[in-house]
Amino acid sequence: MRKKAAAAVATAAAMLGVVASATTASAEANPPGCPKGYFCAYSGPDQTGSLVLKTAGNWSGQVGFRSIFNNGYAYPGADHVDMTYWYEGDGTVTSCIHYNPGPGLYKWTAPYTEVLYSVRWRGEC
Repeated sequence: MRKKAAAAVATAAAMLGVVASATTASAEANPPGCPKGYFCAYSGPDQTGSLVLKTAGNWSGQVGFRSIFNNGYAYPGADHVDMTYWYEGDGTVTSCIHYNPGPGLYKWTAPYTEVLYSVRWRGEC
């Protein structure tokens, strides 16, 4: 009986080791000026140029931007953002942006400078 118990403990320990070593999605490094917990917009593509918006809460106004990054925390009910903006050719659009590292869209570069109108933190897209 002891051998069976010892084998069961050894098997459980081995399984725990496999689970512990499984890879998880790793977050991308913070873009310039955008610490964890913030949604940020930049004047240039791929989070370059000037930081034109940095917000940890809901925001509304008008700011020209070229790229965005949601560096929010995983938090049920408030880790994604609805971003409302003017998109050339389509007019006013609202897109749900996931938090870094995804899955899903957590950063984006517009083909042209667009106008951001609002950021609203929310739950799952």
